Amino acid sequence: MKRYLYLLFICVYGVSCDRSPEKQLSRTEKRDQILKNIVPPKISENTMLLTKFGAVGDSLTDAKPAFDKAIEACREQKGGKIIVPPGTYIVNGPIHLTNNLCIELQKGAKLVFGSNPEDYLPAVLTSWEGTFLYNYSPFIYGYQLEDVAIIGEGVIDGNSRDSFSKWAENQKESQLLSRKMNHENTPLKERMFGKGHFLRPQLIQFFECKNILIEGVTIKNSPFWCVHFLKSENITARKVKFDAFNRNNDGFDPEYSKNVLIEDVDFNNGDDNVAIKAGRDHEGRRTGITSENIIIRNCRFKGLHGVVIGSEMSAGVQNVFVENCTASGYTKRGIYLKSNPDRGGFIRDIYVNNVSFADVEDCFFITSYYHGEGKGFETDIRNVFVDNVTCRKATNAGVVIQGYPSKKVRDIHFSNVKIDSAATGLSLSNAENIVFNNVIIGQEVKVPSHAK
Repeated sequence: MKRYLYLLFICVYGVSCDRSPEKQLSRTEKRDQILKNIVPPKISENTMLLTKFGAVGDSLTDAKPAFDKAIEACREQKGGKIIVPPGTYIVNGPIHLTNNLCIELQKGAKLVFGSNPEDYLPAVLTSWEGTFLYNYSPFIYGYQLEDVAIIGEGVIDGNSRDSFSKWAENQKESQLLSRKMNHENTPLKERMFGKGHFLRPQLIQFFECKNILIEGVTIKNSPFWCVHFLKSENITARKVKFDAFNRNNDGFDPEYSKNVLIEDVDFNNGDDNVAIKAGRDHEGRRTGITSENIIIRNCRFKGLHGVVIGSEMSAGVQNVFVENCTASGYTKRGIYLKSNPDRGGFIRDIYVNNVSFADVEDCFFITSYYHGEGKGFETDIRNVFVDNVTCRKATNAGVVIQGYPSKKVRDIHFSNVKIDSAATGLSLSNAENIVFNNVIIGQEVKVPSHAK
């Protein structure tokens, strides 16, 4: 009797007896909720012509002083839009953005950055391959800003093929030092790189920024990653064109960032088209800011890899949507999720829908043992949903899943996938609950033959 009265009490006085689970949102409902939180910044109506500040688009005159003056005017006036008219503008040093600023590159306008490393000093706070440090300034740099935009039909040329790009041959010592500082939790003020080191700067970086728009421009010849969204949120990138073939010329690299929309973009990159990251190893786990709510849709992929998650993803990546995209030419890997047991973190709730690839090495590749190295911090990879994906030819493999013995990749769902030709159809190891529904790799087998 006492037990009955106790149960009656908790049901009447606020503890629900209904144990039915909450309704799970569908993929489209989840995506649409995210889209509601991505709103481009409002562009200021306070317009300023760059040439009024002394810029000359003659391929000779340094336009950096004009940019500095125009941006200072925008800062004093609490916002503005700098219009860059047709012409070729040499910029010998970085453009440091301010709040409530839009730079509009009109059709026929081209920014060509100078190649003297001294011009990109003093060093600024940035990140390099998932480790925070001080380094040469990104060529276009926004730090702790709100409401910033780069728009128009002009060109941003990093002009780095014969200068910064070649530093990759000499970067190893500094690269390893940065990783050592990461693992040893070296104080940030002691992580001074820049002069005497060979860590290439990014072309464009938004660091701890909110409300970002990059639209319409063509980006080429970057010293390192093309566009790096670092610890930023509410980002819209649309109708951008890439023509970037230097080493590590990723297109977009969202890192520790959320609420990101990448749409209607023409990629043509020497490296990853989109590479989603969330910090490296110890520092990434300490920072603990997940990259999440990222939508990539209606894009044209071309380059090394289509969409990559990792390998620097130690704080975790979740809620990524790749929709209605196509690829042309050869792509080494279409969809590539990569980590290793140095990283930790997780990759989960990834949705790939209505995507077509032409020729690839591997169409879909998940690995928990990238570069065959690492120990102690296995990554949890699960809840990946692939639907309506086609591929013409995979010279290596159609689907590869490589988990780790102590933490298997699990709950991966393939539906309506057609790969016309593959040297290896499936390669699955340390994986569980891998579900296939209407999947054909190679020539479809129809009515079975019969003995005559």
